[in-house]
Amino acid sequence: MFQSTPLSGRIWKRLPLSQMNSIPLKGKVSNRSLFLMKCPFCGHLETQVVETRISEDAEFIRRRRQCGACEKRFTTYERPDVSFPSIVKKDGRRTDYQRSKILGSMTLALRKRPVSTAQIDAAVEQIEEKLLNLGLREVASSRLGELVMLELKKLDKIAYIRFASVYRSFEDIDEFRMLVDEVGR
Repeated sequence: MFQSTPLSGRIWKRLPLSQMNSIPLKGKVSNRSLFLMKCPFCGHLETQVVETRISEDAEFIRRRRQCGACEKRFTTYERPDVSFPSIVKKDGRRTDYQRSKILGSMTLALRKRPVSTAQIDAAVEQIEEKLLNLGLREVASSRLGELVMLELKKLDKIAYIRFASVYRSFEDIDEFRMLVDEVGR
């Protein structure tokens, strides 16, 4: 696993964690660590970690940070850096996996539905875990779409039908009716 680390001033380099202990970041400031990380609001490089929490499933670490200059707070997440398989489109093109596309599609299908963002994030985590467990270097986009539909079906039946109706691009009303009947059972 790699972590971005400041070396001197504003120069950043990616180092293995085994080398992290030899690099002084900053000292302690009133029992809170001071790290070099660019504030998204003002661009100042020094921020304090105010609060650190590990997720319930220990998949990521959430840190609340406060800028030393503008004093605004923001959240960062630390996740393991893993490589997802490439996605093979229907026309044969290969693209990198993008979490934001899955999240965007699911959010659109779940629009105005009683599902929290935490539930959506958990569903995306499940999809990613399944993708990684496949152990493949390439996955067909149709397989990824099926994984999304499985998770949507667990979350919300209406969102599942919304997504499936676009994803499967039904040719006639009977195909759509069959899907609705399947969900209704």
